[in-house]
Amino acid sequence: MAEIHLSDVFVEMADTLVDDFDVIEFLHVLADRCVQLLGVSAAGLLLIDQQDKLQVMAAPSERTRLLELFQLQTDQGPCVDCFRSGRPVSVIDLRAAGNRWPRFTAAAAEVGFTAVHALPMRLRSDVVGTLNLFDTRPGVLEEGAVRLGQALADVATIGLLHHRDILTAQLQTALDSRVLIEQAKGVLAERLQVDVGEAFALLRDGARRHNRLLSDLARAIVDGSEQLPPGTADKLPA
Repeated sequence: MAEIHLSDVFVEMADTLVDDFDVIEFLHVLADRCVQLLGVSAAGLLLIDQQDKLQVMAAPSERTRLLELFQLQTDQGPCVDCFRSGRPVSVIDLRAAGNRWPRFTAAAAEVGFTAVHALPMRLRSDVVGTLNLFDTRPGVLEEGAVRLGQALADVATIGLLHHRDILTAQLQTALDSRVLIEQAKGVLAERLQVDVGEAFALLRDGARRHNRLLSDLARAIVDGSEQLPPGTADKLPA
């Protein structure tokens, strides 16, 4: 884990938190970097909305998104417990946690996850969400990886709370746009004959290339005013 690489990641996160930052893109960048740096299979983020209810805000893979939604719908799982306690929750083998979260462990097994590590996004007593790390292999997350994951969560939390007014407005917009983004993923997946994960990656790439909000590009894809983000065809598999 090269120091320069870690430095680059923290600089990238700081650069993303400009005054007009896109909260959806920022959280997806955080999830992506956690997977790359911490050696886990997937990552997701839950944040509270204006009613202090947890919402899925970033889950780059479809199976992660569905599992996060399942936790919220059933009000059961390590990520929910982490938010309520404000403390990390680490489960090295979900197969042994069936008595604690029977429905969650069954759902996790269906999508291939066997370990989960949930880290609180908090500043002092203010808990705004959780950073959740999923793995397809049972086992302990190394202490250094836990510290780094918590550091990333802490930096993100400080940045988000610093932009609290922007965050509140953007979170509501993001929640309102979630259905639209899902529709755009479906449109691109069908049009390009790729899976929804690849479709979302293409959608994100198009938004980032042209400095647009993800929700704005999604709306254009759904209403047909744009067929494909310019330059996105270069990202398609041969």
